[in-house]
Amino acid sequence: MVVFARIKAAFLADAPPGNAAFGLERSFSLSEGVRRFKRHRWRARDSQYILLLPLLLFCFIICDAPSPIYRLLIALVLLYLVTVPALSQFFLNFLPTATWLILFYSCRYIPPAWRPSIFVRVLPGLETIFYGGNLSATLAAKTNSFLDILAWIPYGLCHYGAPVVISIFCFVFGPPTLLPVFMFAFGYMNIAGVFIQILFPTAPPWYQTLYGLQKAYYGMKGSAGGLHRVDLLLGVDMYTSAFEASPQVFGAFPSLHSGSAVMEACFMTYLFPSMGPVFAIYVMWIWWSTMYLTHHYFIDLIAGAILSLSVFYICQETILPRKQPGKFGRWSYGHVEYGLPQPIKTRKSFDEEVLFDEEQAIEMTALSHSESHTSGRSTPRQH
Repeated sequence: MVVFARIKAAFLADAPPGNAAFGLERSFSLSEGVRRFKRHRWRARDSQYILLLPLLLFCFIICDAPSPIYRLLIALVLLYLVTVPALSQFFLNFLPTATWLILFYSCRYIPPAWRPSIFVRVLPGLETIFYGGNLSATLAAKTNSFLDILAWIPYGLCHYGAPVVISIFCFVFGPPTLLPVFMFAFGYMNIAGVFIQILFPTAPPWYQTLYGLQKAYYGMKGSAGGLHRVDLLLGVDMYTSAFEASPQVFGAFPSLHSGSAVMEACFMTYLFPSMGPVFAIYVMWIWWSTMYLTHHYFIDLIAGAILSLSVFYICQETILPRKQPGKFGRWSYGHVEYGLPQPIKTRKSFDEEVLFDEEQAIEMTALSHSESHTSGRSTPRQH
């Protein structure tokens, strides 16, 4: 309790007096949530939820499992989570990420007749054209247990836990509205990535290792690639069976491992600018691991990074809250500012323009007074 009290005191040390604007909701009343929904004033940003609704409905209809009863139950639970005030403040922001996970799971149920042919030769060809060879094959040519574990840590562990850690950091150390922006950017980046994978299905490097360049079809099982060696090394089937039953076997391009790592690095660098090189090293670590484990070509990684940076840039220009100097955490903020600050030059020229206008006004006033005095003195002389 003493430690908790000290931590609480540290976070509230520079909190504005009586600041309750960014407190947490504590009401678990469903009726209260419904009343707030009816009173809600809709804004342009709320249109994102309208876009998610048909996507979730499509997944609900197309899935064969679980049964319709269980799917309806899941839908009702999700509706409850986004309606109750104490829960909706987190789960409503989580909705884009939840939609991505549901869409990814539903990929296995999309009929092959609805989907385009699988591209087996495109990525190796582009890899050779742009980079002069197959970088993934080069990095995976020599393997050993140490490198297997070194690649497994970011690819098989950090990738799945990092979004939770970043969310906590955004909530605690960022401006009050930073967590919703991170969840928005992370979720929609992954949704866009899965859409590209569905419309442009591509075979990963492990496919060329197993089957060469022969034609691929949707009924084929996936492969854990180099992660199979990790399973053998640890004596546990963590990845082999899971990747064989993957709902999206031919989703190499773009790499969402790369996209997620870049997005996480962007937000962490935003929070802790001096740590930027460390987060860049983490991205490089992820990139190396994906190629070493034969899950992605280098061009997949570049595409994932471009997708992630594009989404982050859009958020930065529109909805990203501005981090104010000297603020320790979310409780230090009395207000939130959005968008990038104006360049100093712009502000300076604006100030100079205002100063010029003020000086001009003073001169005009003085001139007016002078004329009135002159006029007043000349009138008697005319008499």
